[in-house]
Amino acid sequence: MVKRRIAEILRSGQPDESLLIQGWVRTKRELKGFAFIEVNDGSSLASLQVVMNQDLPDYEAIIKKLNTGASVEVAGVLVPSQGKGQRIELKAEMVKVYGEADPETYPLQKKRHSYEFLRTIGHLRSRTNSFGAVFRVRNACATAIHQFFQERGFLWVHTPIITANDCEGAGELFNVTGLNLKDIPRADNNAVDYAQDFFGKPTYLTVSGQLEAEVMAMAFSNVYTFGPTFRAENSNTSRHLAEFWMVEPEMAFCDLDGDMDLAEAFLKHVFKYVLETCPEDMEFFNQRIDDTVLSTADNIINNEFQRLTYTEAISLLEKADVKFEYPVSWGLDLQSEHERYLAEQLFKKPVIVSDYPAKIKAFYMRLSDDEKTVRAMDILAPKIGEIIGGSQREERLDVLEKRILAQGMKPEDLWWYLDLRRYGTVPHAGFGLGFERLVQFMTGMGNIRDVIPFPRTPQSADF
Repeated sequence: MVKRRIAEILRSGQPDESLLIQGWVRTKRELKGFAFIEVNDGSSLASLQVVMNQDLPDYEAIIKKLNTGASVEVAGVLVPSQGKGQRIELKAEMVKVYGEADPETYPLQKKRHSYEFLRTIGHLRSRTNSFGAVFRVRNACATAIHQFFQERGFLWVHTPIITANDCEGAGELFNVTGLNLKDIPRADNNAVDYAQDFFGKPTYLTVSGQLEAEVMAMAFSNVYTFGPTFRAENSNTSRHLAEFWMVEPEMAFCDLDGDMDLAEAFLKHVFKYVLETCPEDMEFFNQRIDDTVLSTADNIINNEFQRLTYTEAISLLEKADVKFEYPVSWGLDLQSEHERYLAEQLFKKPVIVSDYPAKIKAFYMRLSDDEKTVRAMDILAPKIGEIIGGSQREERLDVLEKRILAQGMKPEDLWWYLDLRRYGTVPHAGFGLGFERLVQFMTGMGNIRDVIPFPRTPQSADF
């Protein structure tokens, strides 16, 4: 007997097919002489209805074990469904219970649970409709990302998780140490003696793979990273995680215009792929979570993104007939409310803002001829604000050295990064996308902790 996934059965299964399924019981309904159970194996939002007649061997004993949450194997024959809402159902010929679930203590009974409660049972919440849909969409997003870059000849590179570099210069880093914290070795000035540590120097969990991606782009032309990154930012908000995934392409022989073109094509591809791959899940989000999910996706796919400079954006914000909480002034960074005004109210579609003031951007961004701005860009999306940040990188050795010094950093700590400008330097550019922000934006989920299986946040590292 052939084992089949429930998604495939619901899509293409035909009456009189003999098959076997394995999964978890969602519901049970007993009637006189027979019973219905809904079985879900995680492959789809919908479950498969199984019909059990009392002439099954050990019917009474098995029925008692088939409570919500129990794991089962069912062999039988597909038959046309007599009820509404499903095309076919499985008439059971054999039912095996692998693991029972006590209905008195199993926390996922058939009722609505708050997301706050479900975070406390992270080991079980993936069995709910909402989280099943989230993680199928997350998987489709990841597949689409790899597909987009692989089809364009990009090399996927694995950048280090442990690093001695603070790429963003923000200082929000998790230290990595092998020192005995109960007996920390000290130098003569009472500072920590990192020479005795595992790596012989201070090391951290990475905040970005960008600098290493630049190294690889100088040999392979087009590369991308897709891996975990970390920020020790003590933010308890619906938009922040301490551990999250980043997508960071890097392209040699590329300027800011090429960077913006790729970023726009990238977002369109990912949204289109997910709509085609997970239509049932996306419809679920549109009905149950946010009724603008599908229209937002359509807005991304079928619109050319609006492009304007930071200076133009500031001018538009200053003229806006809106009272902002944060001030608007040239030289200040845009806040989420400003970004959302531009994308949601003014242009009503994604916006790419470029050429930001040099003082509010990272050292590696290419200084413009006016020496006041850098060749940086952010993509602002309706409902979420910034979703992609990128730039053309500074390829001129002398300018890069001055930028490093101006930000209080030591050129000798980045000797290898400067070598890229000494030996065969080229114009190059790239961008970064927070993967969880993308999934949150795509699904309409209100809290970023609900789009990653095991969120890491301040005072929380459970499961």
